[in-house]
Order: sequence, then C-alpha cells, then structure tokens
Amino acid sequence: MVKGYLTLIFLLVSLFSRAASILIPMDEAQKNHLKSYGIAYWTLKKGVAVDWLLNYRGGSFLIKYAQPIENECRIRGITYEVITDGQVNAILTEIASPEVNMEMVKLETAAKIAVYSPNNVFTTKDYTDAVQLALEYAEIPYDIIYDEEVLNGVLPKYEWLHLHHEDFTGQFGLSGQRQSQEDINIQKSIANRHGYPKVSQMKLTVAKNISKFISGGGYLFAMCSAGETLDVALAAEGIDIVESNHDGDGSDPRAQSKLDFSKTLAFSNFILKPDYRGFSNINAGRYANPENDFFTLFSYSAKWDLVPSMLTQDHEFVIKGFNGQTTAFNESTVKSNVLVMGETKVAGVARYIHGELGNGQWTYYGGHDPEGDFGRGGGGGFRGNGVRLPNNPADRKRDLSLTPNSPGYRLILNNVLFPSAKKKKQKT
Repeated sequence: MVKGYLTLIFLLVSLFSRAASILIPMDEAQKNHLKSYGIAYWTLKKGVAVDWLLNYRGGSFLIKYAQPIENECRIRGITYEVITDGQVNAILTEIASPEVNMEMVKLETAAKIAVYSPNNVFTTKDYTDAVQLALEYAEIPYDIIYDEEVLNGVLPKYEWLHLHHEDFTGQFGLSGQRQSQEDINIQKSIANRHGYPKVSQMKLTVAKNISKFISGGGYLFAMCSAGETLDVALAAEGIDIVESNHDGDGSDPRAQSKLDFSKTLAFSNFILKPDYRGFSNINAGRYANPENDFFTLFSYSAKWDLVPSMLTQDHEFVIKGFNGQTTAFNESTVKSNVLVMGETKVAGVARYIHGELGNGQWTYYGGHDPEGDFGRGGGGGFRGNGVRLPNNPADRKRDLSLTPNSPGYRLILNNVLFPSAKKKKQKT
C-alpha cells in the first residue's frame, strides 16, 4: 500500500517536472492567433511573466506551466503545447544562437488601455473600429475615453492609447456624411463647456495632450484618418485651416505656408486639401482594384532591432491591403527619422510606420479594417464595390471568429503587447 502510494507521488512529481512550460505557437499550426494574444495579456494581468519568442514559429509565447493557464487555453480554443524543461532549454539555446534571427523578449506587465472613441457620447454609434473589435475578441479589457476625459487630464492613467477614424482638425471628417448634425452639435457643446469657441480649437488641445502623453512615456497606436489628422492639427497650431461651412468663418489663405512641421509626429512637407476628404496629400488614396492590393512587412534583426521585430511578428509577411478614409501614407511625406515597417513599394506608399517622441513611442497603421472589403472612408455607408452597407450600424460589426488567424489583425495586437516588454534600447 505504502509502495503504491509512493509510486503515485513519484509519477505525479515526474509529470509536473516534465510539464514545465506552455508553448503557444504562432505559426500556421495555431488555430486562433488573435485569442492567443488575449491569453498572453490575461497571464500578465495575473502577475505571471510571458516570454515572447521573436521569429520562433511565428512569434510564439512561452509561459511557465500552471493548470489555470492551461485551462484558459482550452476554454479559449487556442493551440498550445505542454513542454518539458529540456524542450524549453533546447528552444532557448536555438534562439540564443548568433546564427539565427530570433530573440526572446520578456513581457512583464499588462498595459492599461484606453480607446479614444465617441461611442459613449455620440447618438450615432460605430461598431467597426478594428482595434475595439480585436480587443473584444481577444478578451482584452479597455476603457473608452473621448474629448471630455482627455481635457480633464485622464491620459496619464494609461500606458496605451488608440485612435481610429478621428478628425483632429475640427472639420467633422470633411464629408458631411461622416458625422450627423446632432453629433456635430454634441462636439460644439463639449467645446463651449471647456471654453473653446470652436471645435477645431478644442481638438487642437486634445491633440497636444496626446502628444504630451507620448512624450511622457505613453504609447499611441493610431489607424485610418487619426494619424493624418493628428499631424495636420499639430502642424496647424494657431492657424485657421477650417473653411466657413464648418465653423462660420473663412480659413487663413496663407495657412499652407504657415504650417510648422516640427510639431508633427510622422509627416512633413504635406499639402493641405480642404476640399478633399483626405485632409492632405499625406493620404495616398484608395486602390481601384482591391484584389491586387497588398503590402509587405520588412524583416528586421530580432537581436538588434527589437522594437520593429516585435511590431512585425506574423505568420505571413505579405498582407492583404484594405481601404479606409486614410488608406496609406505617401512616402514623400513621411519624415526621414520615421521607421517604415510595411509598404506597397510599387505605389510608393507606406502602410505601417513607427517612431519615437520624447520618452514614448507611436505607431500609425493605414486603413480601417484589416479584413474589410470596404473602407469606412467618408462614412457614406458604401462598400468599395458600391453596395450600400446595412442601415443599422450594429449589423456592420465584423465577426472575428470567422477570421481568427488574420495577419492584418495580428499587427494590431502586436502593438497591444509591445508596452509590456522589459525595456531594452534598440541597437540600430
């Protein structure tokens, strides 16, 4: 009896000594890439470190074994492997070899996330923000904030901020279909409440607060028109670029010559286009034939260029293009110190760019929905092929369970985990 009991204990000890870690592969073997990021974030929230294995099987995650973590992997339906200490050591030895382009980065804390969205304020709700869709599908918690909260100073409470199809110039998206008159009036009311005669003046303060947030050590991830209009607003500080149909008075006829590009994050020497819904020539426009629209991710040295390596982890490196109000960025307007991580070279446009500001960092990602066959663009409710979208905004919400391995959405979630990395200085 005693011998049998000791044998059972020995078997259990042997089992758990072999079951040392959980490997979450991120190559083609993974059946749900997007929820895998959620597991990594959930683990960090529990106070457990996660090792991000850059370029190892698509950027896999390695976590010290615990039964609750394995249970959560099963519940969320992701592919995982329970591996021994010996297997872990073999993987880490392979990664450490100077002959392979791999690196291990330790993720230590879960960033507190804010999404800048008018959904809690506007009467017209939007359910197509790709980042909100990704966060919800991956089960990553976030707070929604908007102008009121930014003006009241909440940004320092967060480490990660997302902006999507926003207009920081105060032109209400330029296309009258983008915002209803009721929602425009709501913005005017917020501006007046905070002492701003014009929405454009309020939006400039919001843009400057976002810039300060980054400079102070925050991380910004902006998609669609947000990056373009943020830079336009910052460059136009103190200059009236808004036409009379938006704010009741005319714009400064010398506005173009007065722009200060030293205040922008990503772009310079751009030309304002007040009569065009793209705001400026930063916007490269949409593609007539979406079927032929692709962009390529750059390959980086994982051991030397940690930052772009983390942000470009994927199981595919040629990504299907997608439209938006700001689909892509003309490379002629991208500052020389900005890192282009994804581009459509034949068209001379950047799709995915990154840079630093003070103690913080930012990433701009062109387009609206990485799995979309239409760009929200001016908000007129049409698909790229001219077919009108459902009238109910809730019916436009994408079901990511249909595309759980989306390489385009993976780029979004790379950015979510990026601030969790133990800080190492980029070497190049």
